[in-house]
Amino acid sequence: MIDLSPYQGRWVAISDAEVIAVDDTADGAYYSALDRDPGESFYLNFVEGEVGKKLPFTSLLEEVRPFFERRGMPVYLVGGAVRDALLERTSKDLDFIVPRDAVSLAFRLGDAIGAPAYVLDEERDTGRIVLAAENTMLDFARYRDVDLFADLRDRDFTINAMAMPATAGTNKAIIDPLNGLADLQAGLVRLTRADALESDPVRALRAVRIAAYLGYAITAETQQAVRDAAPGLQESSAERVRDELIKIIQTALADVALEQMNDLGLLNVVLPELAALEGLQQSEPHHEPVLKHTGSVLRWLEKVEKALFEDEVADPALETARSILAPHLEELGSYLKRPVDGGLNGRDVLRLAALFHDVGKRVTQSIDDDGRYRFFGHAEVGAEMADSRLRALCLSKDARTQIVRIVREHMRPLLLTQSLGAQPSRRAAYRYFKAASANGLDVGLLALADHLATYDGPGEEAVWSDLLALVSALFDYYFDHHEEAVKPPALVNGHDLMDYLDLSPGPEIGRILALIEENQAAGEITTREEALVFARSL
Repeated sequence: MIDLSPYQGRWVAISDAEVIAVDDTADGAYYSALDRDPGESFYLNFVEGEVGKKLPFTSLLEEVRPFFERRGMPVYLVGGAVRDALLERTSKDLDFIVPRDAVSLAFRLGDAIGAPAYVLDEERDTGRIVLAAENTMLDFARYRDVDLFADLRDRDFTINAMAMPATAGTNKAIIDPLNGLADLQAGLVRLTRADALESDPVRALRAVRIAAYLGYAITAETQQAVRDAAPGLQESSAERVRDELIKIIQTALADVALEQMNDLGLLNVVLPELAALEGLQQSEPHHEPVLKHTGSVLRWLEKVEKALFEDEVADPALETARSILAPHLEELGSYLKRPVDGGLNGRDVLRLAALFHDVGKRVTQSIDDDGRYRFFGHAEVGAEMADSRLRALCLSKDARTQIVRIVREHMRPLLLTQSLGAQPSRRAAYRYFKAASANGLDVGLLALADHLATYDGPGEEAVWSDLLALVSALFDYYFDHHEEAVKPPALVNGHDLMDYLDLSPGPEIGRILALIEENQAAGEITTREEALVFARSL
């Protein structure tokens, strides 16, 4: 053991249990050690002082610190993990930068902790370790420029341009050449330099995303830079634009971010169909134009999710919703956490569907003789528009299919309450899930948020109660009576029908089977014999 207390706040090079070089910087200690004996092997460590506020990092970082202490070069934690720790938040994903051999370091650590490592970019020397069970990634990259400080200057925003030795754990070890800590304390998103967006316009979206994630303001000069960079998004990677968009709608302030994207000229480039909804009027009970309403739906969806799944109830209407839907909250929560192709989950699919749910209103708007705005067929038209945009954003087929289905069917709960009241029949429930599949669960949750956004709250108590009762009844059918009313087991098959009715193969067989299934779900057919008699009657 070596007593390193005399070197607090400094870097030391250690060889054979002996300190062979000391300097205020890692480079200084490194080159001093080389000057002493170019062939001598040594470890490079930062000696952290006892004074300082301990920062909250994931336990994984604590586990890998001994590995970093045995390296012959400095390893720095950088970016969002440092920023979040200073805000008393814990970030799962960790970004590390090193002077050289980043990919090699990733593979060595991967071997040490038994996790797979990958080459992200061989030319730029970047690698990644993925811990699937923890939903965590560790990224390793070589300096973007000649040294640590040049690397930090080359980053996007000052609050993301702070670093610390990966072996340190307190705020005294923070390296902050661009005054990111001051902007963090002031609640500001500021570019590291005036031209930070020119080479990478996707950073313009990131500015909005970080502001929404943290609840911060974007400085005036950064806002102007975002406006100037917006057109460049047309030439940017669709996948990177998509990823930033998904992260934006994952934030609690997605409605604010949507409005800011529109104000800064980003929405017209990334989602022109939504930008076209700006100022589009709609009649009562709506109290907002369509684009504003879309943001409100995202806001209310966040409240609905928190009330149902996190027990954060700030509204009596949501307390009622939680009480009525209580029997199936665990199942619904698991459903929203389900993985969806393309690295998404069910919650992402629902948020994207909410974003697009009224996108068809611009092209379907009409005005009645009494002056009321109508949007006949907007759900069907909107589904087609959403599909086109989601294709352009390179979403997976699985995610796209589900989002389009939710957009297409999002009016069904409202229409059911208007025609059937609060209690749907078995036949109605069957038809509902036949059209929406499992995404009928998403449609039900979206209907609640859509209603609350329309009325800016629950509105008339009877209407809200009927909608809650209907959604609850549909969820009951899906979770408690699935084989009876949603997807009953087949009583007959196509061969049975062809033999019994002396029919040839063709679409008529499918039509009859579908009608048998619907009547079976409605409780009107219960046996094979009844199914065949019904088939003959057709």
